[in-house]
Amino acid sequence: MTGADGRRPIVVGVDPDPAKRLSLAWAADEAGRRGLPLRLVHAQGVPTRGHRSGEVRPSWEEWNRALHGMGDQVLKEAVAFVESRQPTVEVSTLLAEGEPAWVLGEEARGASLVVVGSWHLSRRRELFGSASVALPLTARAACPVVVVPEPEHITQQPAYFVVGVDGSPHSAAAVDLAFEEAALRGAHLRALYVWHPPLLGALDEDAAVRECRRVLSETVAGRSAGFPNVELHHEVVLGHPVQVLTDASAHALGLVVGTRGHGGFTGMLLGSVSQGVLHHAHCPVITVPA
Repeated sequence: MTGADGRRPIVVGVDPDPAKRLSLAWAADEAGRRGLPLRLVHAQGVPTRGHRSGEVRPSWEEWNRALHGMGDQVLKEAVAFVESRQPTVEVSTLLAEGEPAWVLGEEARGASLVVVGSWHLSRRRELFGSASVALPLTARAACPVVVVPEPEHITQQPAYFVVGVDGSPHSAAAVDLAFEEAALRGAHLRALYVWHPPLLGALDEDAAVRECRRVLSETVAGRSAGFPNVELHHEVVLGHPVQVLTDASAHALGLVVGTRGHGGFTGMLLGSVSQGVLHHAHCPVITVPA
């Protein structure tokens, strides 16, 4: 999907509801800032959905024709929205059959970012329902995934991003992207290492905090030199990582985290911190694979 000029597009999942446009707006603006093409993807499911028990279902041909007509209209309206907002952005579309998380995951192979919306579904619906694509997409995507919440949240001035740091390769990649995002917007960056004391207590809590500060400083030091215009604030905070990062990003432009940090089981598809902030953060969350 990489263009002939080598540019990897930003991919955005298009919701059929025209009232849900925040993720589309975020993706269009990001494409404009980065000078990248934008690919609008609308994925349609299987014809067994939406029919009551005992109801006569339409033939496959009737269903397929009606669904494609609706999908074409959804994409047509989305293109018009993007063109009115970012007229210089190059736009392409894809109408696909299949589960949205799978379709977008395939598109992520050649993308620079994938953007989707979220309505903060309950934990049970996020994990077991097909209505949400955020968790399964974030778990398998080969590129960063941006989850933009509905409704829009309130930001503060001066504008800032928050990034979680824990010394893992995933968080190092998250720091790289966080600096880029802050620089693109002329925003500040707040880098946080959240240390959660063990249940039995650390043998030397002061030494543990000093080690956290060392890792944090080393992680951001080399990168901050490449972005001299980004005002950086970094600190070690005691508490639960999900709660601290969520609170810190309440009025941020975005929260950036790695998809998996230290201490996770190899069989887990997504780290507990990245899952937690996807559930609770009210600003856009950007998850970054190593």
